[in-house]
Amino acid sequence: MHAENPILPGFHPDPSICRVGEDYFLATSSFEYFPGVPLFHSRNLVDWEPIGHALTRDDQLPLETADSSKGVFAPTLRHHDGTFYLITTNVSAGGHFVVTADDPRGEWSDPTWIDAPGIDPDLFWDDRGDGDPTVYVTYRGGPDGIEQAEVDLETGALGEPRQLCNRLEGDYTEAPHLYEIDGTYYLLVAEGGTHTKHMVSVARADDPTGPFESHPDNPVLSHRNVSGMFNPIQATGHGDLVQAHDGSWWLVFLGIRKHGGHPGWHHLGRETFLAPVEWNEGWPVVNGGEPVELDLEVDLDVETASPSPEPSADLEADSRWETRDPFAGDELGPEWNYRHNPERDRYELADGTGALVLHGSPATLEDEQPTFVGRRQQHFDCLARTRLAFDPDPDVDVDEEAGLTVLYDDSHHYDLGVVRRGDDGERRAIVRQRVGDIEEITAETALPDGPVDLVCEATTETYRFALESAVDSAEPERETLTTAPTKYLATEVAGGFTGVYVGLYATGHGEPCETPARFESFEYRSTESEAKAEGEMEATTE
Repeated sequence: MHAENPILPGFHPDPSICRVGEDYFLATSSFEYFPGVPLFHSRNLVDWEPIGHALTRDDQLPLETADSSKGVFAPTLRHHDGTFYLITTNVSAGGHFVVTADDPRGEWSDPTWIDAPGIDPDLFWDDRGDGDPTVYVTYRGGPDGIEQAEVDLETGALGEPRQLCNRLEGDYTEAPHLYEIDGTYYLLVAEGGTHTKHMVSVARADDPTGPFESHPDNPVLSHRNVSGMFNPIQATGHGDLVQAHDGSWWLVFLGIRKHGGHPGWHHLGRETFLAPVEWNEGWPVVNGGEPVELDLEVDLDVETASPSPEPSADLEADSRWETRDPFAGDELGPEWNYRHNPERDRYELADGTGALVLHGSPATLEDEQPTFVGRRQQHFDCLARTRLAFDPDPDVDVDEEAGLTVLYDDSHHYDLGVVRRGDDGERRAIVRQRVGDIEEITAETALPDGPVDLVCEATTETYRFALESAVDSAEPERETLTTAPTKYLATEVAGGFTGVYVGLYATGHGEPCETPARFESFEYRSTESEAKAEGEMEATTE
């Protein structure tokens, strides 16, 4: 099967994968977003179906004190003896913890907390004995050090910690995963930091506690010396191995897709990629030792009678990740997230009408717990559109606002909002650009009565903000207000570990909103095939 990397586009870093029969399950980091740790299912390693989140309750995921790019870091997802285990770290509240489930699509357990330092915990069961297996938790315990201890998964109690390694090939040794393969124990780690020097290194031993021998040809995966001119995938690292049901081996790992000039920018976040693995003299070889490309061939023998996500008919458009008619049910779909734990009474799905109503809080997008709900931007070329019915009362002394935002974090976002402004209290649309400490209204225009369609059309380099008449038409009239560069919402500008969300918001700028913001529809779709066709047409005319 011909496919394309990334297999999970947009902000999906630190992937961890496990197999149960012919079914594959994958989890990624979520940081300050709620619910936490998105989960996916596949039958072929290429087409991934979102199946929910592991952390869906406030008592599992306290994020009140989580700054941007804090909260929940890298998970490890494993299946043992009929139970799914997920271990991760809330760096803002409590540290390491484990949750379990019989079915990953259902409710996960309350956390069992583990009192160990560091980040990136991994679970491994050693079944060599006659009794219950010994369970090890392995984690980054300090600068460049990977530590390990026995753990009681019922209580979280730890045995005496030991250091397994202190660097293999580079600094920032982290993200350990431990495997037993044909009687040999392999330790997979990430090194070099999670940017352009990122890499995957490996060591092996005769015992899960070591001593570990480093692969003489480490790293087994890195694009640190691969120019972006020749390969758009950069910062590859933080991998997890899986053996497919046909015996083949694969590595899921994170990477970024940079664009622009030097030093380059990436605003979609760290994404999940896939590469084949072979074995040579007992060592893994990723992608034949060559850099990983966007094009990918995956051929697994899958029983077609078993349930599976439908393969994409058009991999460029990648309709699996599009959102249409998202407010028809009694709950939001798995693509939607809040920032921090939401005040749930501020979000109302209007039963039977297909609308989402936001009751804006005093908090703005710069504050904790804003009234915001969004989904990841997963394509460079895409369009987001929402129909908003929002008519702030000019006689109320509240600075009410609601609209559409593209948001990287609390100090890097662009907002297309509806407000009342001026001495006459005229209803207007505004575009606000917030980059660090600088905030400016860059466009505004008067609005007619009634609902309005707010539109953000993205390319690799720009966001274009526009209004459309809220009239059902095959070709509605569109009024462009302004454009803004994508690079100011990139990690290279904003810092952090997340990626851009496209979202809906409402705020009273210090006071509760009295006017509900009624979002009557929302659409997110890829326009990459349209952009490609337009580029080919321009090249032909030239």
